[in-house]
Amino acid sequence: MKIIVGLGNPEGKYNNTYHNVGFSVVDMFATKKGLKFSKNKCRALIAVGDGYILAKPQTYMNNSGDSVYELKKYFKVPLSDILIVLDDIDLPKGKIRFRLSGSAGTHNGLRDIVSKVGSTPRLKIGISRDESMSLADYVLSSIDSKSKELLSASYVTATDLIEKFINGELCQDLTICNN
Repeated sequence: MKIIVGLGNPEGKYNNTYHNVGFSVVDMFATKKGLKFSKNKCRALIAVGDGYILAKPQTYMNNSGDSVYELKKYFKVPLSDILIVLDDIDLPKGKIRFRLSGSAGTHNGLRDIVSKVGSTPRLKIGISRDESMSLADYVLSSIDSKSKELLSASYVTATDLIEKFINGELCQDLTICNN
C-alpha cells in the first residue's frame, strides 16, 4: 500500500493558490484514475485506488504532520511508501524535483511532517518566489494565467511520476525541467 499526500489548505478560497499545488496534483491524478475524494479519515479527504490511497490533509498546511502521522499509523505503511506532493518556492516555477528523503527546507508543511513522522519521499513542484511580496502573501496568492499554464504542464509530469512511485519504478532522486 502506498499513500500519496498532496499538501494544501482546505478552504475553497485557497483552491487556486501556489500553496495548494499539492492538492491540485493529487486532484489531477484522481481524475486520471476515475477516483473521487469521498471519505474523511485521519483528518484527510481520501480516495482509494488499487494499492494506493490519495490524501488531502484537512489540517491546514502548517499542521500537515498531524494528518500524515494518523495516515501512517492507521494504514500501517513505512515512511518509504508515503509520497508527499508539495509546492517549493526554492525551485524555479515549473521545475519538478523528486527526493527519496531529506530535510524540510523552507516549507512549513513539510517541516511539520518531518518533525512528527520523519523524512519521506517527496515530489516538489517549483513555484519560485515573487520577492516583492511577503512569503505568506505570495504562497497564498492566486496563480496567474501565465503561471497556471506552466504549472499545468508540471502537474501532468507529476501525475506520471506518482504512477511510477506507486508501481515501484521511482527509486532515485531526479529533477525535471518543464520550461
